[in-house]
Amino acid sequence: MKAENISEFLRGMRHGWPIGVGYFGVAFALGIAARNAGFSALQAGVMSAVCTASAGEFAGVTVAAASGTFLEMVLIELVVNARYLLMSCALTQKLSPKLGTLHRMILANFVTDEIFGLSVSVPGTLNPFYSYGVISVSWPGWIAGTVLGVIMGNVLPANVVSALSVGLYGMFLAIIIPPTRTNHVLAGLVPVSMAISWIFTKLNDAGILPLSSGNRIILLTVAISLAAAALFPHDDPEDPAAGDAGKEAA
Repeated sequence: MKAENISEFLRGMRHGWPIGVGYFGVAFALGIAARNAGFSALQAGVMSAVCTASAGEFAGVTVAAASGTFLEMVLIELVVNARYLLMSCALTQKLSPKLGTLHRMILANFVTDEIFGLSVSVPGTLNPFYSYGVISVSWPGWIAGTVLGVIMGNVLPANVVSALSVGLYGMFLAIIIPPTRTNHVLAGLVPVSMAISWIFTKLNDAGILPLSSGNRIILLTVAISLAAAALFPHDDPEDPAAGDAGKEAA
């Protein structure tokens, strides 16, 4: 291995260990949820090893807990993880055109919000070994947190396990609240989405609109996202034409 690659790998490790610590805490809550859904520590560990997507794994565990179908699982993973397609496209712009397919496949497999954020912030062309350094300390934290969550969920008292399960909702609140402080559209969509989800749940309980939880998540996610995109289009501030159009509309 070249000295430059070793240096980049070590730099990635230095920058990535806080992500590993954060992943461990979130993955612990995932492990609790996986345990409640009937996963063993081995099954949960393998799941986290091959699927490095927090929201995707939580959604998958939710579908499994509700005895959803494989089709529901596939569709909900496509919907929840669709943003990684955009991140991967953006990340390719940081890579050398000479970079081999194997490197690109490895990087694509580990595109998460945090790893992507560090990788694209590197000035100039990204050396893949920097990202590998980040991955080497963050990925094990995710797996270890998941496994330990299942193990501790099996030995801790039921009331403690129930309390720790709240960590799942805390994670989603941590994702939702910050952007709503500056984006009024998102701030309005959050309660609207919660209200619509509650209505659909009640309709399902009453037998009026029988839909499994997985299908409800897929349907509402796609429908609300499309409606928000159509009603509140986001103009590119760097596009003069978009700005002029916005002024004329106003």
